Amino acid sequence: MTLDTFRSLLAEKPFRPFRLVMSSGQTYDIRHPEAAMLTKSDLLVGTDLEDDGVPARFKICSLLHVTAIEPLPTGASAPRGNGEA
Repeated sequence: MTLDTFRSLLAEKPFRPFRLVMSSGQTYDIRHPEAAMLTKSDLLVGTDLEDDGVPARFKICSLLHVTAIEPLPTGASAPRGNGEA
């Protein structure tokens, strides 16, 4: 995936949640653009969101290892992924 792909995804108005699928099979859900930070080669993904919406941890996801981007359903009843952001 390219840097521009992620710039576009994170800048969409309104934001549309998405799931990253990594080459390892691990997945990370990006439900808010504030929970992800883009660098030249990586996407830092906030995980373990607290009640206030602030991530407790983050994962560094190499853009080279993102194999797919899947849209997530919106709304409060949306299922949470194993690396939920």
